[in-house]
Formats: sequence, C-alpha cells, structure tokens
Amino acid sequence: MKILFRLLCCLALAFSAGCATAPRSAKRPTPLLLISIDGYRADYLERGLSPTLDTLARHGVRAEAMQPSFPSLTFPNHYTLVTGLRPDRHGIVDNTMYDAQLGKFSLGNRKAVSDGRWWAQGTPLWETADRQGLRTATMFWPGSEADIHGGHPDYWKPYDGAVTPDERVDQILAWLDLPPEQRPSFLTLYFDAVDHAGHSYGPDAPQVDAALRETDQALARLVQGLKARGLFDRINLLVLADHGMASVPLEHSVLIERQVDLDDVQVVSLGVLAGFNPRPGHDFAAVEARLERPQPHMWCWDKTRVPARLLYGRNPRVPQLLCLADVGWRITTADYLASHAGHVSLGEHGYDNAAPQMRALFVAHGPAFRDGVTVPAFPNVDVYPLMTHLLGIPAQPNDGDYRAVEGMLVPAAR
Repeated sequence: MKILFRLLCCLALAFSAGCATAPRSAKRPTPLLLISIDGYRADYLERGLSPTLDTLARHGVRAEAMQPSFPSLTFPNHYTLVTGLRPDRHGIVDNTMYDAQLGKFSLGNRKAVSDGRWWAQGTPLWETADRQGLRTATMFWPGSEADIHGGHPDYWKPYDGAVTPDERVDQILAWLDLPPEQRPSFLTLYFDAVDHAGHSYGPDAPQVDAALRETDQALARLVQGLKARGLFDRINLLVLADHGMASVPLEHSVLIERQVDLDDVQVVSLGVLAGFNPRPGHDFAAVEARLERPQPHMWCWDKTRVPARLLYGRNPRVPQLLCLADVGWRITTADYLASHAGHVSLGEHGYDNAAPQMRALFVAHGPAFRDGVTVPAFPNVDVYPLMTHLLGIPAQPNDGDYRAVEGMLVPAAR
C-alpha cells in the first residue's frame, strides 16, 4: 500500500507541484530523535540522579515543565506528541476505550493496538515525513506498530517490554549506521522503567530513583554512541515525558459500586478516569443524576458537561459519563482490590492535566537549539509543530502553536 501510494503520488507530480511525496534523493534535514521517558515527572530532574540528562539540559533547552493533554495517560499523550492533536481530536481518548464499530481497546489487547483503524483520526509524524521522502524509524512508540492509513514507519519494532534500555539504544544507533540513502531522518526511542516503578511503588520510592539512574545510563550510552559516530553535534534531540506521577495510597480508593449499581451501566474503564455508557433497559439519567452530585474524592460529568478547559468530551469514543478522581485517589471496585491484592498501583496519572504532579519533562539539545536556556511551561501539543519545523516538512492540521516554542531555537534555525 505504501509503495502504491508513492508511485501514484510521483506520477501525479508530473502534472501538479502539490504532490506531498518527495523522492528519496531529496536533501535530508538534520536528524531528529524524539525520546520519551514514560512517567518522568518534571521535578525528577532535581533529584540529581540523571547526570546525562542534566548535561543535555544545561547545554540545551529545558522547559520548566510540559503540560500533558487531558487525560494525562500514556497512549493519548504519546499520540498527541506525534500528531499535534489533543486526544479528543485524534481519537485515542484513553488507554482503555470502546468504539461502536471496533469494540474494546486496551493496552494489553495487541490485536486492537495494531489495528490502524483505532489510530486513523490522526496522522502521525512518521507518515507525514514519509510522504515528504524522509525515512523514519520507531523504537517503540504507541501507534507505530499499527497500519495507519496504509503504512508503518520505514523501520519499527513491535513493543516488547523485555528489551532492555541498552538494547533499545543500540537499535537506534544501528539505524543511524545505515548507508545515507537508507538512514532515517526522524527516529523515536521509548523508555518505560520510570513509569513502571512509579506505578508499582509510588513516585517517592527508592525503586523510582533506581529507574532514573538506569534510564540515564542508557542515555549516556546513546550520547557516547553518537559522539563515536561524529553525530552528537549534528542531531537534534528531544527528551520528554508523556505525563508525571502522583502517589496514591492503597486506602485512597473510591469504591464506585457504593455510588451506583454497576449492572445499570456499561463500564468502559476504571482507575483515575472512569467511564460509563448507558445499558439498554436501564435508567441512565438516574445514574447520571446520582453521580453528578458532589462526590467525595471525585467529580463526575456527562460528556457534554466536562469542564471546557479540559478540551475533552466530543469524540464518540469518550464514554457518556465520566468520573475523574481527585489527585491521589483511584476509582475502583472492592472485587478489583481483592483480586489484585499486593498488585495495586501506588502511583497513578490520568488526573487533571493542570495538576502539578502531572507536569512532564522537556529537554532539547542539538544544533538547532540555544545553549543553557530555560523556557516557561508549555502544552505538549506544541511539540508537533516544533518537530515539523525542524524536519522542514509541512505540518498537518494540529492544535499546537509553533510561535510558543520558536524561542528555543537559535536564530538561524527559526
């Protein structure tokens, strides 16, 4: 499908200057490597456990924080970063979703995760770059193992949590070792140890500190490998996170079955953001009236009444009734707690994206970026127009604002 698209577009080039695909021989931009450290809260850098990252920040650009989009969950925000669209627009509205045509989506459902129809409401950057004649590579990124609009990145790997941070770095370096005509110009790299430790033990646990050290050592391996290849000063690096992390004691559990009979609703998701749809033959209006009243440790809204600042609720995949836990709380059931005894997350995200605990890391380094600059916090939708500018390719319609981030760049790169 990808080859057919390129062939048709190149044939059209003979008749129109507006063809979106350039030949592979087109001038390649400075390579761009997008690195996600899942769950790296903005203030983790102050712990002094990430010397490599700290050096990149001191000789590049660091944001005071980056605000995730709502909900502050992994898949929605990773897809926001590469589409520039908020979750309500790109369709990955939660880590767990229901679609009337496609059924159920969850992180562990590999069939759904690799089904491009779930992702087709957005256009990821690797697709746009490919249409402009640039090669792309993803070392794990939500959406990259799906056939979106008929194609994948040129090089990609299905997610495998057993692949170590060093092995992930080595794959990036191997792709950069390819001959020039095969070498990717846009690459992504994903680390998840910090997020896993934060969930399992809470953000203040020593296990999180150990994960910070481990991830930074992998970054040091990357920097060393880039320097050995003469690439360190000739590649733009964006090191960022999808969201932060909040501590959630076990006893901070809202038992939703005490508020509503779960037989009266379709339960789409539980956790920080719980979602419910009507069930035929049951009085959903009564359920909404009950839950939309003030509740201890959570707020509930019909999707049409979600606070406007969250920019959420219009996508058909958003459940009809939403309940958002207060920071530091979860929405669950007694049965879930009993069946997961000893395995309930003590750290969570997904909360109001304005919460300080949800603030995410952002560091940029490379020839396009200024040296030793700290910039104010900004929303993560602005990363997408920054990246299309760095790659010199046209952006797809998006929710970001390039003007908000162009001050990071040296004048020649603006």
